[in-house]
Amino acid sequence: MSTLFTPQTDARMMNIIEKVRGGERLNLEDGVYLYQSNDLLTIGQLANEVNIAKNNNRVYFIENMSLYFTNVCESHCAFCNFRKDDGEEGAYTLSGQEMVQYVEQHIQPGVREFHIVGGHNDKVPFQYYVDSLKALNDRFPEVTLKAYTAAEIDFFTRISGLSIREVLEQLRAAGLKTLTGGGAEILSDQYRKKMRVDKANVEEYLEVHRTAHQLGMKTHTTMLYGSIESHEDRIRHMMQIRDLQDETNGFMVFIPLSMQPKNKNAGIMRRNSAYEDLKTIAISRLMLDNFDHIKAYFINIGPQLTQVALNFGASDVHGTILKERISHAAGALTPEGLTRDELIWLVKGAGRIPVERDTFYNAIKVYE
Repeated sequence: MSTLFTPQTDARMMNIIEKVRGGERLNLEDGVYLYQSNDLLTIGQLANEVNIAKNNNRVYFIENMSLYFTNVCESHCAFCNFRKDDGEEGAYTLSGQEMVQYVEQHIQPGVREFHIVGGHNDKVPFQYYVDSLKALNDRFPEVTLKAYTAAEIDFFTRISGLSIREVLEQLRAAGLKTLTGGGAEILSDQYRKKMRVDKANVEEYLEVHRTAHQLGMKTHTTMLYGSIESHEDRIRHMMQIRDLQDETNGFMVFIPLSMQPKNKNAGIMRRNSAYEDLKTIAISRLMLDNFDHIKAYFINIGPQLTQVALNFGASDVHGTILKERISHAAGALTPEGLTRDELIWLVKGAGRIPVERDTFYNAIKVYE
């Protein structure tokens, strides 16, 4: 395999290239160096080599639909513009049957997955969250329920008095098949204190996923980057996720989420650069050697940069989504969803083979 060397490709970068090609795991110092390096093309091509070795030229997507039962939340995370207080203008909490009616009005043929997250609404009991899933599962048994973040699961333990395992078992009985990746933010308790992430701490986030994996569930995980965290914080985040994957092999995909500003009118200096987004995706691919997939999330970085990211280590472009709200409640300027044909066009435009998948990365249809 050849690497595109540039004038910035120094001896330290050559050492990292040799480590990656030799199957040697990158360490904290390697990851921080990659962030500090300006040699983006070499980093990207090295990540591309790793991805091709794992996934050939295939890029995955799913027909899915985002659902939000409630935006009422007891937490006041500094970066969130989705949450509302109970009784505040715009606050809502939908019953299971109300959500079923919403889905019946908006669902498109071919939807295979409901992606469900929401606020930590302590004005309703845990049973509400169980019944919400059961109502959807009873009406749409053919659609996979990907629901709740690890932070939400931890919240459920507090309002119910149940253990993590007991909460997950009740939700699984109602139809839950996998957890979403959100709630990770940056896995640093110092960061979480500064950003007022008054929900699951680092160990609680990891323990929820560990328990889910022990129960036989496959899950997703994220990293929300681009605020006050350092490059070292990001690499330590990846390494903690990597360590848990070594232990359980329960994660299917890592999703770097580019932080969105508080409103759509925020200037360019309030947003992550395309350079930073591509570098983070590529470094994620290089650090997380035990993950099959790194996702380029078009909701945060836009469809065209997502296309470029497919040559920087990404092998998944998420899905059709239909009406994403959390990033768009902040300052996301991207589409709220894409059609199947648009996703196929996006992937083919990057010189890759689109693969429509189910939630668990089983291929449904390959678009050669």
